Amino acid sequence: MREQPEQQAPPVQRLRIRYAKRGRLRFTSHRDFSRAFERAVFRARVPMAYSSGFNPHPRISYAGAAPTGSASEAEYLEIGLAEVVDVAAVRASLEEALPDGLDILEVAVSPGGSLADLLQASHWRLDVAAEVSDAGAAVEAFLGQESVEVERMTKKGLRTFDCRAAVLSLEAGPVTGAGVGARSTLDLVLRHGVPSVRPDDVLTGLAAVGGLQAGPAPLLTRLAQGPLEESTGTVGDPLAART
Repeated sequence: MREQPEQQAPPVQRLRIRYAKRGRLRFTSHRDFSRAFERAVFRARVPMAYSSGFNPHPRISYAGAAPTGSASEAEYLEIGLAEVVDVAAVRASLEEALPDGLDILEVAVSPGGSLADLLQASHWRLDVAAEVSDAGAAVEAFLGQESVEVERMTKKGLRTFDCRAAVLSLEAGPVTGAGVGARSTLDLVLRHGVPSVRPDDVLTGLAAVGGLQAGPAPLLTRLAQGPLEESTGTVGDPLAART
């Protein structure tokens, strides 16, 4: 009989981490980031707890990762540790170990419960190559629809779904700064659900019902991700929430 693997001790502390994907690092895939982060915790000598089994791996839980190509100021993960550590020291060591553009923004001790359950909605900024008047007209047409069906290729093939139901708010405005040309900003709040609606799905819907041409390379940036305040439609801070 095959010898059973050694059982690892459970984590004695869990930390929740908020990080950003900026600049060219927004093109880092979730798999690439997870590899980079595992190398970073090793270089930073973070005392990770490990899973049991024949192939133990560090206890890292990822939640709500942004699509590849999207910038983000609000990505989250949770790590399990084999000993209690100083939170500020872990943040500093991880910042040093990760490349510029993958930036640690906040580290907090987990109060327990599920981090993924707190990530109920996202606040996005979409910078598109369109006049504000055209973007505003497309937004008005989109919000006037009961449903807007779009298609996206997934791992299971081409899928059709409604992207309108997930949109909690959507507004068009000008891009600030000199020399920006004909560009607009779309302020978008999306409810998380199944199927998961992404900001590029909303751009596809805006093109379908409002004729919006976003340009060849719209910049999609997640500004916040967390619990949804239903009464105001705003997105809260998951690291401040007590579970």
